[in-house]
Amino acid sequence: MNGKLLGLGVGPGDPELLTIKALRIIQESDVIAVPGNEVQESVAYQIVKGVYKELDSKPLIPIAMPMTKDKAVLEANHEKAADDIEACLKEGKQVAFLTLGDPTVYSTYMYVHKRILSRGYEVEIVSGITSFCAVAARLNRSLVEMAEPLHVIPATYKADEMNEILALPGTKVLMKTGRKLKQVKESILNSGQSAVMIENCGMETEKIYETAEEIPDAAGYYSLIIVKEKG
Repeated sequence: MNGKLLGLGVGPGDPELLTIKALRIIQESDVIAVPGNEVQESVAYQIVKGVYKELDSKPLIPIAMPMTKDKAVLEANHEKAADDIEACLKEGKQVAFLTLGDPTVYSTYMYVHKRILSRGYEVEIVSGITSFCAVAARLNRSLVEMAEPLHVIPATYKADEMNEILALPGTKVLMKTGRKLKQVKESILNSGQSAVMIENCGMETEKIYETAEEIPDAAGYYSLIIVKEKG
């Protein structure tokens, strides 16, 4: 009998935000798939390790997820990840795939999920706390109220496109700013709106920037900006 793949959202960074369900599944699973080339360096691994000290007693397999837009490279890595996981499923093992935040929000896990599903295996997604909800809670603020719309946006657009996005009504959550943080900051300042950014929310290296002016020109990958109209 074949095994089952479960994509687990482990939350944004604070180990205490790992759900009881995710922890139970990790404890019950035969193999833990961890995104990254080195298991112990993975943020997802470190989150789980923070509340489940016995994690290293499980077979841990690294899943390479390179930060590139090269479609050929991505395709090859996603196929290899699916092959590695399928090998475990063929042995009847249950595999828990750790992923930051929630698996359904900009998660590379879903590329593997779709491949395993298409190969005829049982798969399941287990929701986790999203980074933008965790950031709003950390700041003691709401994301949206009443009829306000919420826009969750990968901030990788060109400057003119970002200007159009920032003109949208309601709250804008900007994720994956990466190397374009300086450009994004300039667009926010030009829009005249208020913004707050958290880098590494819930982690020991957490940093909070209370205004758009405070946002640096460069920051780590796990940075998230919330933009609202002033008022």
